[in-house]
Amino acid sequence: MNIKRRTVVSSMAAASLGAAPAWLQGAAAQNLPTTRLWVGTAPGGSTDTIAREIAPELGRLLGRNVIVENRSGAGGNLAADVVAKSTPDGSNLLVSFTGHTINASLYKNLPFDPIADFTPLTMLNTSTSVLVCNPNQPYRTVGELIEFARRHPGKLSMGLGGIGSSVHLAGEAFKMQAKVYIVNIPYRGTSPAVADIVSGNLEMMFAPFVNTRTLIQAGKLRALGVTSPKRLQPFPDIPAIAEALPGYSSQAWFGLFGPARMSPELVRRVSDAARQAVKADNVRRRMEGDAGEAVGSSPDEFAAFVKADVARWAQLVKYSGATPD
Repeated sequence: MNIKRRTVVSSMAAASLGAAPAWLQGAAAQNLPTTRLWVGTAPGGSTDTIAREIAPELGRLLGRNVIVENRSGAGGNLAADVVAKSTPDGSNLLVSFTGHTINASLYKNLPFDPIADFTPLTMLNTSTSVLVCNPNQPYRTVGELIEFARRHPGKLSMGLGGIGSSVHLAGEAFKMQAKVYIVNIPYRGTSPAVADIVSGNLEMMFAPFVNTRTLIQAGKLRALGVTSPKRLQPFPDIPAIAEALPGYSSQAWFGLFGPARMSPELVRRVSDAARQAVKADNVRRRMEGDAGEAVGSSPDEFAAFVKADVARWAQLVKYSGATPD
């Protein structure tokens, strides 16, 4: 079932942003125009949270009412399709995530082109996942896990919170690089898989910190390693998987897109505002607490990243044999 929900954030003062579309020139607070931030996931998830965190500052900087619209389903494709087919005047923007580039190869018949039909505005932040297991497992490090898995191919099982998700493919990248065979067990979401690890019915999984942090701190999960190239400053005691598996890295990202054919001036104005919003102290602190890091890349940098990421994930999708649910 598709889920729709909106939150309205009103700007109390319009910014003076020069000659561009009329809404960039300012307006009386009670008559502000509207920008919709479309989110392809349900309320409460990471993408939705990021959209709602940047919305107030984005509205203030652009002199707009900013409305967060949730249209979940099809791995984020429903919301993306709305923006892809919208007028390129800045009234409809997409707050998307790693699925945007994964879906380019995961779905065979998308109603849009993930590259050609969008204007990349900025990467908002990256997010690191963690490999967790039940504390009673005999391996205490990533190196010991790899050695155990090689000695016992097919004995271990790994939970999947979503087929084709960034954490699913983080696991596939791990298995491919470590040359181990671990059985995938699909779940309908991360939470039930985590619950099975805690109860001892499942050995391990890659999962977001937001779903596992308190359980790790309580000793109910063992954190074997993080997916970032280096240890995270907020969690210095958890090794990077790359320490045992050199070169390993698999991070999720969140970014802001507009439809294709936005004017260069509009691209610059919206990107500058979003980059400033994502680096506000309160937003940055919240991201760091969830193992994220604010980025705020330029439109050109983000566009180059998106093209490369499509190719990178295509290799892993092919290796995994993943298909949409």
